[in-house]
Amino acid sequence: MSRWRPPAEKSSPYITAAGHARLKTEFEQLWRVRRPEVVRALSAAAAEGDRSENAEYQYRKKELREIDARLKYLTTRLAELKIVEARHDAEPRIYFGAEIELADENGDELRYRIVGADEAEQARGDISIDAPVARALLGRTLGDVVRVQLPGRVAEFEVLAVRYGTEA
Repeated sequence: MSRWRPPAEKSSPYITAAGHARLKTEFEQLWRVRRPEVVRALSAAAAEGDRSENAEYQYRKKELREIDARLKYLTTRLAELKIVEARHDAEPRIYFGAEIELADENGDELRYRIVGADEAEQARGDISIDAPVARALLGRTLGDVVRVQLPGRVAEFEVLAVRYGTEA
């Protein structure tokens, strides 16, 4: 059996201004602070002699590869991202950047904010615009009932509230 898998579908290039700032800060921290620290530690480990059995040297090389891979990803991703400002329409429709309150079939209330794929964090309630729930909600308004195909089941949500401008 082959290990080959088709490449993942490319995520949307949209991001909030706060998410873009976080990615730029991460890039700067990796490039200006973390990478130089690792290079210094790698040089010190290399100076100790036999590199084939030097665990510190091997560890630092691996760490440097990981940092460089992340820097490469951030460089290409930051170049293609498009910052989207949240809409502030009189009619509360759901678009990118919206903070939404939903009620599920059981009456439980859920809160989500639709953000870019690079800043989605389920623990904070930030979901990617590419997520099935977000795609189903786009363009909806207060009181709409939305059916969403989730893994293993179909769920229904009612839109209770839509807000903009509450950057996390």
